[in-house]
Amino acid sequence: MSRLRLAILLGAVAAITVAAAIGLNQPANHPETGEVVGVVVAVDSQGLGQVRSFTLRLPGGEQQTFSLRALENGTSFPPGHLAEHQATAAPVRVTYRVEGTERLAIRLDDAPTPS
Repeated sequence: MSRLRLAILLGAVAAITVAAAIGLNQPANHPETGEVVGVVVAVDSQGLGQVRSFTLRLPGGEQQTFSLRALENGTSFPPGHLAEHQATAAPVRVTYRVEGTERLAIRLDDAPTPS
C-alpha cells in the first residue's frame, strides 16, 4: 500500500510541476488583438525587402503605425507590396496585436475597395 501512495504522490508532484512550467511560459495578460482596414500613407523601409513599419489612415482619419517584426504571412503578402498600396490608395486589412505601446501587424491582406 505504501508503494501505491508513493506512486500517486510522485504522479501528483509531476503533474503540478508540468502545470507550473506551462503556466510560467504563458503571458500574464493576453495581448490585445484587433483588425483594421485603411489606406497606407507611409512606409518605413530601406528597400522593398526591408520594410520595418507602415502607417495606415483609417476611414475616420485616425492614423495608426504598425511594426512588421511579427508578420506571419509575409510570403503571401510581401511587405514591399505596401508601397503599391500606398501609390494606388488601395485599402489594406491589418490583423494585429498590441505589445506595450507597439502595434505588431501579424497578417496583411488586400481589402475590398469601397463602392
